[in-house]
Amino acid sequence: MAERQFYVDLTRDLRARQRADNKGLIASTRRRIPFQLIYWEGYLNGSAAAQHKKYLKTAWGKRHIKTRLRRYLTG
Repeated sequence: MAERQFYVDLTRDLRARQRADNKGLIASTRRRIPFQLIYWEGYLNGSAAAQHKKYLKTAWGKRHIKTRLRRYLTG
């Protein structure tokens, strides 16, 4: 995947989804492999996870995650 591009999605099994994405088994992500996991969040229920995914795909959500990652990666 090109630098500075983010991929946001939901899954119950993160490792299995990452393997499937990187093997090209998922049609929607096949053209953008390989992926490198740099951040994940866990939720107790699917509705909270879906709501946060929707937020992360907005301009404010993208800004939020980029700021959070910048702080984390640069110390």
